[in-house]
Amino acid sequence: MEFDRENNPKPYTVSLTPSRRKFIKQSALVIAGAAFSSGILAACGDATATTAPAAAGTTPAGATTAAGAGATTAAAGATTAAGATTAAAATTSGGAATTNVMLVHGGSAAATWLRNFNPFTATPRYPTFNGLHEPLMIYNTLKTEIVPWLATKYSWGTDNKSLTFTLRDGVKWSDGQPFTSADVVYTFQLFQKTPGLQGPGLLAMNKTSGYISEVTAPDAKTVVFNFSRVYSPGLYDIIAQMIVPEHTWKNVSDPVKYTNDNPVGTGPFTQVTVFENQVYQVDKNPNYWQSDLIKINGLRYPAFPTPQAIQLGLVNAQIEWAHSFVTNIDQTFVAKDSAHRGYYFPGIAQMVLLDLNTTKKPFDDVNVRKALSLALNRQQIVSVAEQNYAHPADVTGLNDAFPQYKVSDPTKLGTWTNFDLNQAGQMLDSAGYKKGSDGMRTMPDGSKMSFKLTGVSNFADWTSATQIMVQNFKAVGIDVTLQPYDFASYLDHVQKGDFDMAIAFSAQGSTPFNYYRGVMSKSTSAEIGKTASQNYARYVSTKGEDLLTQFASTTDAAQQKQIVEQLQQLHAEEVPALPLWPQPGWYEYNSARFTGFPTKDNLYAHGWMSGQGAPEQLIVMTHLRPR
Repeated sequence: MEFDRENNPKPYTVSLTPSRRKFIKQSALVIAGAAFSSGILAACGDATATTAPAAAGTTPAGATTAAGAGATTAAAGATTAAGATTAAAATTSGGAATTNVMLVHGGSAAATWLRNFNPFTATPRYPTFNGLHEPLMIYNTLKTEIVPWLATKYSWGTDNKSLTFTLRDGVKWSDGQPFTSADVVYTFQLFQKTPGLQGPGLLAMNKTSGYISEVTAPDAKTVVFNFSRVYSPGLYDIIAQMIVPEHTWKNVSDPVKYTNDNPVGTGPFTQVTVFENQVYQVDKNPNYWQSDLIKINGLRYPAFPTPQAIQLGLVNAQIEWAHSFVTNIDQTFVAKDSAHRGYYFPGIAQMVLLDLNTTKKPFDDVNVRKALSLALNRQQIVSVAEQNYAHPADVTGLNDAFPQYKVSDPTKLGTWTNFDLNQAGQMLDSAGYKKGSDGMRTMPDGSKMSFKLTGVSNFADWTSATQIMVQNFKAVGIDVTLQPYDFASYLDHVQKGDFDMAIAFSAQGSTPFNYYRGVMSKSTSAEIGKTASQNYARYVSTKGEDLLTQFASTTDAAQQKQIVEQLQQLHAEEVPALPLWPQPGWYEYNSARFTGFPTKDNLYAHGWMSGQGAPEQLIVMTHLRPR
């Protein structure tokens, strides 16, 4: 099985049907290390000038900076696009671009920036992933297709235990050196040689659970991955990995700690021409293989210390391309310039779950799990906590990224994601959890049915959601109290199974395989007290494991679809976790100075540009044009 686009250099024009999909957003979240943080950190006037914004401290007269709203150090390096003056940085030795420079922000609040462009770390500076460095191919989530990039073709061996890529001709690194298959081999072998590196390639190459036995380069344009076992989802791990140049990285003594201050990449934006505490700028690659498609000169990224400051920066045109939660976006952002401002929030990021610790009673009882789910008013939760940017989940657990897999009517599989207090009470009564004289339910030993719900203290939407859940459970006679932690402590508790209930993100990939493996497989679980990579509820399904193995053992799309339909049925029957709502993929744009953004009328790709770098942003970069 293969596809080829050797002679068509415009990546956004291709429409291909691969064997199946890619590990989106750095794939298995906590396993890979980076993607979980990208999902988490995101949760939360007419302009005609074409010059870059003024440098630090040169806000134009009349412009309102985020600091004006009470933030003490917001956006010191940004101005509104209208009336922007030539950046002082243009006089630096780096020769920073001063015209056609776009203002961007990936949603992560920070008062200052630390210089780090290492693609093997979890949170390097934008656009390290999918901007400075590039993958072999891109999975376009909205189009459900693979787009060739550094590689033009892939093919599976007859036994599905080898995967061969053909690399594109004419690609150079930003320093002018040729890109070859040796760079790809080096990148993947680095995971085996250097413990502590992060990225999708780690899933393929790690010594304990990896599935690649060897990576070879028969010639300068061919790379072969040999598998130790049949594992078709590995395609999406492999194509998502950022490739680095062997000729510069082979001299790095410690790739884990290396900050790659002056990076060399194949991507469209590689030249770090400004790097100050509160703003930095990355200009375009002078040797980019698609130079005719890159029409903007640079990306300028100001620092904002709070989510509120980010929102104000977006409203005041201090950000033109963003990945951020915005309160009442139609009124606060779009209405100020509806001709140029837009957004798109599809539910394709992850599924937000309520995990129930199935090692504890009564959560080991599927009927109790169903009853607890029926007690939740998901519509109220998404209306209040997510401002109706999301919608309630269904019993399949799948978000909106998988229309080609999802059954046509999930209600035929089950209705336990509906809000029905009467049915919830009846199921709890039948399971032996009766109400006492005070209206609260008791366990079989006579103790109160009382639990703690673990969350993250500074995730405002999760806090609102869990507060509603507490009231929902009280209405059915269950006493639940909130147990908020800072994120690091939260993650430690849920990974080690130290919780009763916990709100959490699911795993997300390019196929439903990742979600179902994350909620019902032993491979993502662990004993209590040990770190689970994703299956925090510790639910393991024998039937689920068998279906996941079947999925991974074939590259036939029709067979995989049939298997996923069975997994959806199994999820509805066994209830390994309680899906709450599909997490939106935040994306906002301001086209007053630049055109070519994806719009609701032209969704050639999703426009999300998180700090960790969504793959589709490379496609978007080839469309952007100054007015």
